Amino acid sequence: MFNKTERSDIFRRRLMERLHDSGTNKSELARAAGVDRSTIVQLLNGDEPRLPNAHLAASIAQALSVSVDWLLGVSDRRETAAELLMAGIGMEDAVRTPSDEQIIRWHREAAGQKIRHVPATLPDILKTRDLLEWEYDAFRDKTPSQARDAMEATVTWLESPGSDYEMCVPLHHVRALARGDGYWSGVPQQVRRAQVEWMSGACDEKYPSLRVYIYDSRELYSAPLTIFGSMLAALYVGKFYMVFRERSQVSALTRHFDHLIREAPYDARSAGDVMRSFL
Repeated sequence: MFNKTERSDIFRRRLMERLHDSGTNKSELARAAGVDRSTIVQLLNGDEPRLPNAHLAASIAQALSVSVDWLLGVSDRRETAAELLMAGIGMEDAVRTPSDEQIIRWHREAAGQKIRHVPATLPDILKTRDLLEWEYDAFRDKTPSQARDAMEATVTWLESPGSDYEMCVPLHHVRALARGDGYWSGVPQQVRRAQVEWMSGACDEKYPSLRVYIYDSRELYSAPLTIFGSMLAALYVGKFYMVFRERSQVSALTRHFDHLIREAPYDARSAGDVMRSFL
């Protein structure tokens, strides 16, 4: 904790630093902040501790393109809130295929960390070869077999010792798959049945390194999301990923994922049985 003298000294030094770095003089700052030049001179005078009120501090910070917290010594980051937000969020092109090289690269970068995943439909790593063939038949950059082979290579990597993978799967997609409804309309019955059997068996066999929770999207909603440890989180929006790298952002999305788990009516131990119940 700083006393008033220490706080005013920090403010004065940082104000002088920013004036120098930005090439702004006292008169220009006074005009931008809407005050007399004498007010700025008094703030820069080290003989008497002086701090601006909240309104003036905000005006000076805006004029100098820095954060109020930095000027007052509350933070060591001089960027404004908007700049910090933009620095923590990026865009990456997304390709709707299990062989998406960007996703595979993020998995590798997150080696040794927990991965949390909410799929758009069902998790690609739990899909059979036949379902991948059906689902990615329209993908033009790679053939379905190329996409399938790349996905299987990823599955092998994810099954390496020490892997820790949690998934939250929407209940309605499991039910619709078993019935051949909605998104899964047109999938042959034998392919759908084999998919449910394979997926439910994987939930049993790969537990606890792979934990699948089934949540009810009528009660809770989640966009497709993957969280790679504390490193980054990627939100899938169709043509691209929104990528969050700021620790507070990743933590917030992790809390959202953990809330899905807490509220899920079916936990990871029962996921396989729930899936088989739809056959």
